This record gives sequence, structure tokens and C-alpha cells, in this order.
Amino acid sequence: MRTEAGLTAEYVAGLLGLDRGKVSNIESGTRNISPERLRTLATHCECADEDYLSALVELTGSPQPHWWDAYRGKLSLGLLDIAELEWHATRIQTVQTIHVPGLLQTEEYARSIFAAVLPALSRLEVEVRVAHRMERQSVLTRDHPVAYVGYVHEMAVRMLFGGRDTTRGQLKSLIEASERDNVLVRVLPLERGSFPGAGHALLYAEGPVPRLDTVQLDSAHGPEFLHAELQLAKYRAHLDWMDDASLSPEASRDLINGIIHDL
Repeated sequence: MRTEAGLTAEYVAGLLGLDRGKVSNIESGTRNISPERLRTLATHCECADEDYLSALVELTGSPQPHWWDAYRGKLSLGLLDIAELEWHATRIQTVQTIHVPGLLQTEEYARSIFAAVLPALSRLEVEVRVAHRMERQSVLTRDHPVAYVGYVHEMAVRMLFGGRDTTRGQLKSLIEASERDNVLVRVLPLERGSFPGAGHALLYAEGPVPRLDTVQLDSAHGPEFLHAELQLAKYRAHLDWMDDASLSPEASRDLINGIIHDL
């Protein structure tokens, strides 16, 4: 809001009765802001989007402990941020071109992925990452499960991570997951040819309002999070393309079952 309104951080610090460092901490998410100060800021930024403001006010409450806190000091903050992002999302869409989406992976399949990381992880480090990935999957089975759409390239479901038996078990689990009411699995067939995204894994987490949506991209150096409107628009278009080009959920299950049969 501040940057869109053309206000400096120094101006906002004076407006809210804070020093410049505290404003920076609020904007970076390391310090909270009271609902009263938030609405004062919104008024001076001429932001009249009440749905957006109400959603921001919800974020000003005291942080509550969550399951991923048990992994602090054991995993990178980026991996913890992914778990938190998924937990608070109202809907998740993902695009995977190399392997099955993390929220739909079996333990054996996930273990084979982490075992191939370079530099190599210790056995304990692999098991911690597998446990964390399995706990992330609770967003799909909790009392109010998140709506989930997984776009998976056909090559990803043909890759033999962990060997034939592990892949067979993974694909059977993928079929079972796709039959849940809140989960859709859509396969992009090989015959579709070229596709956007240059093979990058993509997670699009919808917030309570579109302005609080977040994109998470994988990289060799850890997750990257994007939230600028132009960036969000780009990846919404990417997902629209995947929706048009991918097989239906039923046809996707048929294709996966055919691969299982061939294994």
C-alpha cells in the first residue's frame, strides 16, 4: 500500500509514531502491526478495499504455534515458509514437470528424491525432510481441507524415482488421492509438445483475497516467493494454459493406470 501510494518509509514512520527500523520490520514481516495502525496507514494510502483490509487485519493477531515449528533449527526457513503458506492458503494449484507434487508423494518416493540431493544429505537429514513433507500433506486431509489442483506432466509420472516398485506404489497412491473431493490431478500429455514455464516447478497459493495470493518457485538454492501483481498475473495465465491443455481428471486417471499396468 505504501509504495503504491508513493509514500516514503520515513513518512509512514512519522504517521504511525514509529521509528524507521520498526516500519522496515513490519514490511518484512518480522514485526507485527496493530489493526489501528494498519487502518491509519490504509486511510493515508487511500486504500478503500475493505475485503483486503479485513484480510490484513486477520494477519495482525499474535502468532500461534503450528506443527512446523518443531522443525525450526532442523530445516531451512524456506521449507518452513512453504508449509505455512500451504496451511493458510484457501486453494492451491501446482505445476510439476519432473516428479509427482510433494503433497501427493509417498514416503518411499520422497525419500528417493531427497537421497539424490547434492551435496549428499545424511540419513538423518533425509528422514527429517521426508517427515516434514508427510506432515505438510495434512492440509489435504484436515477437518477443512484445502482445495488442490495438481498439474503433472506425463514425463513426471513416467520417471522411475526409487525404481519400479516405488514408482508403482506412488502412482497407485496418486490415483487414490485424485479421488478425494478436494483434489484434482490433471496430466499434461507428452503429445501436447511445448509448454510454458521452462520446466520450473510452480506452486500458486490463493489467499483470502487475490491481492494476498503468493507464488512459490523451486530453485537449486531454495524456494522463491513472489507476490507482485504483475508476477501473479503471469502465473495465473500459466495455470489457465495448463487447465486448457491438460487431460481431464478421468482421462488423467486412465493414463496413470495404463502406466501402472506397463510397470
